[in-house]
Amino acid sequence: MSRSTLPAVWLSLTALMAPTLASAKSVYLNGVRIDGVTQQKFEKATVRIDEKGDIYIDAPGYAARVVTPPPTVAPASTPPGPPPAAGAPPAAAAPVAEAPPRLTQRYFLVTAQGVPGMAEYDIDVYINSKWIRKLRGSEEQVIQDVTRNLQPGKNTILLTAHKTSAGERKSYSPQHYFKVIIGEGNVGGDNVMIDNPIIQFQRTAADTQDVSEEFTLTTR
Repeated sequence: MSRSTLPAVWLSLTALMAPTLASAKSVYLNGVRIDGVTQQKFEKATVRIDEKGDIYIDAPGYAARVVTPPPTVAPASTPPGPPPAAGAPPAAAAPVAEAPPRLTQRYFLVTAQGVPGMAEYDIDVYINSKWIRKLRGSEEQVIQDVTRNLQPGKNTILLTAHKTSAGERKSYSPQHYFKVIIGEGNVGGDNVMIDNPIIQFQRTAADTQDVSEEFTLTTR
């Protein structure tokens, strides 16, 4: 090593360094004890051994410092975790979806006329705001199962009658009527029997105005 660079020898003295025998003497570099240091060469140095056998090395341009290693910190102990949770109870079975309610009765729409076409009215039928059909005064009797058009519970029925006469009227008689009946019924052979008429709507040849009427039908 060149003196002009003024190197410093950093020494770490720990209990883990090579142990010395009890009879071994101490070594000092420029007054700093460097026991256990190996593989070092000092140029232009003066070596002195005192009466105890300790070795003193005077080497201008070299500096020795004792570096105390930081204490070893024991790893923090991990606190014990919570005891394992007891087995989670099995998830409750999803409720079985209930089948939508079904109607227990059948519902029919039936028309009746004193003399077909003499009332001179056509009637539009709406169920729950949906147009179902037009009933014409010129038609023969209409019998229609409307069960599939109804929902369980409350239903709204709208009947709208339109006067169809143009020019001279065919009749002025209230005996010439056009009637609509909606109700619970059943089929027997080729016949439909209305057991419980719920809605009845009628116009006659004596009437002249268009008219609409709304009804509520609660199914069961």
